[in-house]
Amino acid sequence: MCLCLFYTLSHSQDVPESFKRISDSLIQAKPTTYQQIDSVLRFKRSDTLYMHYFNRASANSEYYDGQAYALNQLGRKYRNISQFQKAIAFHKLALQAAEAANNLEFRIYSLNMLGVIYRKSDAIKIALDYHQEALDLANTEKNPSNGIKRSINVSLNSIGNLYQTLRQYDIAIAQYEKSMTLEKELGNKLGLAINYQNIGECLEHKGQLEEALEYYRISLDYNNEINSHKGLIICKNSIAQVYIKQNKVKEALEILEPNLLAAEEIGDMYIVTSINLNIGWALIELEQYQDAEKYLTQGLKLANTHHLPSFISEAYSLLSQLATHKENYKNALLYYQKAESLNVAINSEVNRKYIYDLIIKYETEKQNNKIASLANEYNMVNTKLKRNKNMLFIGALGMALLTFLLYILYRQKELKNEKKILTLEQSMLRSQMNPHFLFNSLNSIKLYIINNDKKNAVHYLNKFSKLVRKILEASSVKEISLFDELETIELYMNIENIRFSNEINFTIIIDDPIDPHNVKIPSLILQPFLENALWHGLSTKEGEKNIELRVSRENGNYIQIAITDNGVGRTASERIKKNKVLKRKSVGIDITKERLANFSKDFEHSFQVEIKDLYSPEKEPLGTQVILHIPTS
Repeated sequence: MCLCLFYTLSHSQDVPESFKRISDSLIQAKPTTYQQIDSVLRFKRSDTLYMHYFNRASANSEYYDGQAYALNQLGRKYRNISQFQKAIAFHKLALQAAEAANNLEFRIYSLNMLGVIYRKSDAIKIALDYHQEALDLANTEKNPSNGIKRSINVSLNSIGNLYQTLRQYDIAIAQYEKSMTLEKELGNKLGLAINYQNIGECLEHKGQLEEALEYYRISLDYNNEINSHKGLIICKNSIAQVYIKQNKVKEALEILEPNLLAAEEIGDMYIVTSINLNIGWALIELEQYQDAEKYLTQGLKLANTHHLPSFISEAYSLLSQLATHKENYKNALLYYQKAESLNVAINSEVNRKYIYDLIIKYETEKQNNKIASLANEYNMVNTKLKRNKNMLFIGALGMALLTFLLYILYRQKELKNEKKILTLEQSMLRSQMNPHFLFNSLNSIKLYIINNDKKNAVHYLNKFSKLVRKILEASSVKEISLFDELETIELYMNIENIRFSNEINFTIIIDDPIDPHNVKIPSLILQPFLENALWHGLSTKEGEKNIELRVSRENGNYIQIAITDNGVGRTASERIKKNKVLKRKSVGIDITKERLANFSKDFEHSFQVEIKDLYSPEKEPLGTQVILHIPTS
């Protein structure tokens, strides 16, 4: 901060008196929103001399809102010329000023700007943390201003960029479309241009080149409309890149060569690097190898100078292709190995973990949206029924009125049952996706990573991701095969067993002639009973810990599933539970019983659940047995 103030002091004499007067009037008025300050200073916000002066003047008057604005503009300026370390320093100072001013809008803005820089440097984890923090802060505001709404769009767009970096293109497109909807509400054409550009990039990576071109051209139109010089350069570079992939190399070069000069004029080395590499690529395709090497070498030099790992990897990959064409296979292999080494670094273990976390979050959000959609549909049907009911009071007479009233009552009963089913399914999904279970499971896997036990870490991480996927898949259907249910349970027990230091001996026995593929049961019904056995029966037991799950044919009408543990028994468990400060409340079993009751409505026979306490001949507790009688007819 001191260095920043010293710089502005030494150059304050170069600032015109007219700007000083504007600065003084702003500081005296003390506006608190980005839009209010920007409406006055927008014409000078890209000039570092003016922003340094305004920063110092605001600091001297303890006008921290103005200081946050000026420091963020300085950060943006240095980011746009790829001086990322300077940009980071200014944005961090801006964040401090925003916190001193207790200004939520500028805090969110500063966090987003930091996230953008780290994303451009392929520091995915840090970038995601900053954008997520910005989004969480924005969501605390019940009535967000337009400035905060714009910041929400930046967060959504940037999180989409991170999905794109991790090659999760469909999820990235969903984020961009969500951001685009909000940008349309705000009438922000720059935001729309950026989102159309980003969706085009995702489609290009998916190989949908014509669709990508369509989105790039829409973005180009928006950038023309708002006269965004930088946006036009980015769009033209993307269109040329698609042309190269479509073997329209000459058309691509006609765009790229003047576009490089335009990019160099604005000084954005990120774009300049990309265009150099694309020109080099195009010249390889035209077999102009000497010129191609010149542009690729320049692109590599810029990428190294400005620390752009993705472009360094791309440059080495293209240089490998060039060396192959020149039959210099030694250099081709060397460049290829360097490119692959960088790709491994970019897609590190930390980033792979983020892929799993992001996908789980996205799938959970999608499931919640589905539930919300069903609830809206229910409300619409209910509203329609009420409207029909009012009309019937006016126009219906006699038997017609009575018949229709009976129909309404029947429909309301059905809707009530459907709502109950939806509530049960939602409760079960939340029970299965318990945050404590997810957190503790990931922590257990983290210990393997910390202990450098890569084999077990990968082994259990694969099991964990498969378990989450199976839970989400099963939650969308009414019933599944017993085989799928047992497979899910086995994954669940494997994950939970990590926390018991693999002391639990879990076995599944299926008696002949039962074929688990042909037996249908409600999805996700066994886990609550196993969880109960683990945490109330075995968690406090000393010595050998066993759980046995046996499936047998009771008779022609029932399948019997018996879950037996050798735990402390229900009496001892209740006694231990009363002495605990933190009590686990098990609601999963009650939900499961309700779901079984609903499932058995379609059968002639109803379900039964028995819980038995097991004792030795000397009346010593030997554990607990839960028996589920599942109807098959």
